[in-house]
Amino acid sequence: MDMTMSSATPSRVEVVTSVQRRRRWSPEQKLEIVKQTNEPGNSVSTVARQFGISAGQLFQWRKAYLQGSLMAVGANETVVPASELQEAMRRIKQLEGALGRKTLENEILKEASPIRRSPQPLACC
Repeated sequence: MDMTMSSATPSRVEVVTSVQRRRRWSPEQKLEIVKQTNEPGNSVSTVARQFGISAGQLFQWRKAYLQGSLMAVGANETVVPASELQEAMRRIKQLEGALGRKTLENEILKEASPIRRSPQPLACC
């Protein structure tokens, strides 16, 4: 029985030269790969095969991108969901407004105060 290899040449050959088991993707690379999944005619599986990653990993990157945390994770920053950030920003605006009103009220009360401090104590009886 004749066993020969097909004449098709591989489209890409990856040579691993280090002992490192995991590849490191920069946040910019991850973002570019995720964006390719949104292009017409591309699927997550196709793009994952193209870059040699699992589809599950690419789905995790897409989820992180939609939550706004894909770039933060790469920058070693704390990840906060976009909904919590929006709520915090709304609360900050509300507190700044309250602080402004109280500051104005304080200034008005200082000017309208009928008691003036005098250097001499008030005489009693």
